Amino acid sequence: MSPDSNAVDLQPLSARSVVLSLMLGAFPEPMSPAALTRAGEHFGIASSTVRVALTRAVAAGDLRREDGAYALGERLADRQRRQDEAADDAERPWDGSWEMAVVTVTGRSSPERAALRDELGEARMAELREGVWTRPANLRREPGYRSQSVLACFTARPDGDPAVLASRLWDLAGWSERGRMLMSRFERTRDPAARFAAAAHLVRHLATDPLLPAPLLPPNWPGDALRATYAGYQVELGELASGEVNSSTTKLAPPSASAQ
Repeated sequence: MSPDSNAVDLQPLSARSVVLSLMLGAFPEPMSPAALTRAGEHFGIASSTVRVALTRAVAAGDLRREDGAYALGERLADRQRRQDEAADDAERPWDGSWEMAVVTVTGRSSPERAALRDELGEARMAELREGVWTRPANLRREPGYRSQSVLACFTARPDGDPAVLASRLWDLAGWSERGRMLMSRFERTRDPAARFAAAAHLVRHLATDPLLPAPLLPPNWPGDALRATYAGYQVELGELASGEVNSSTTKLAPPSASAQ
């Protein structure tokens, strides 16, 4: 990793990012204007600025009004459902088999290729070589990418050491190092707005966890600890939104990557 690869910018997030992150953290429950304003003020955002951010989010389709409250728009709601499902992916007992998807169609447009890469990446697959994607078959989810007509999908087993293969496909040491740094930075940060920004980095990092079976992970893998920190901060979001705790000491649920 480069010397600056672990740098974390804790500049406060925009009012839009804060509002959408609050909604994503509260999903699927709607939030009232009063709860959103109270939470925004906790992060130093004026109520008038929160109202402008809400109006613009509704106009853009990111939020919708529902019985006097705000709920996620369809696009972000679908995105959050996929993220929630991904949180339940790991693990089922692993029998040593691997998922494999091979691109069998050529001549596709750049947007089509990019969309497929994004879908395979969101499925926690890694590219062994161009057009060949794989990962251990240890996740409970039914792979949605198998419906793609441009792919031929298999279940396979590597001849060599699967841990060596995993270390080739993912930078596990680098992911672990950055995860520990992000968690430490998050836990040491006390200013609410800066803590919120630190949480945004933590959540984005969690979205790239390959969710490998334990035998393929290096010692002291921090994935579970990061997820526990994320879950604890989500609980605090609910407390802040409901007004059950003093806003001078409350922390907030981590912003979702989709809000950035």
